[in-house]
Amino acid sequence: MCKFGVFSLILLVAALQTSFGLKEGECEVCVKTVDKFAATLSDDVKKDPKKIELEFKKFCKGSKNKENRFCYYLGGLEESATGILGELSKPLSWSMPSDKICEKLRKKDAQICDLRFDKQIDLNNVDLKKLKVRDLKKILNDWDEVCDGCIEKTDFIKRIEELKPKYMGRSDL
Repeated sequence: MCKFGVFSLILLVAALQTSFGLKEGECEVCVKTVDKFAATLSDDVKKDPKKIELEFKKFCKGSKNKENRFCYYLGGLEESATGILGELSKPLSWSMPSDKICEKLRKKDAQICDLRFDKQIDLNNVDLKKLKVRDLKKILNDWDEVCDGCIEKTDFIKRIEELKPKYMGRSDL
């Protein structure tokens, strides 16, 4: 009877541990950003948490959109209110996988896993007239372009059509 109780307890603990792990698609910004950042590190930097933190701050200076927000939450930006870079740098120095690092970060700040990438717009197959102005502005913003004097939706569509040949070779959208 006692062996059955111990076995049940072990099974329950194992089930609880798997339920606390990341599910597919969870923490997507965290996992992809940590992977992207880790790929930039040299072998000598990967072994020193302090060097990792300095490199992360450099990495964050060029970040945009959701990656920038992730950097803000971790303390990688000068304007960050808090800093939990140690929760990133130490596990990275131990070669911990990015999904496990993100699980640890989620325990410190749940907002980190609330970040989601915006869905990508396929300009080859989309009718710009059916998009919202917000989406049209996002396309221009992703291209680092502005639309001076744009008031109507048609103004934004016209500007995108003008810039389309310049950016269609890129894989941003």
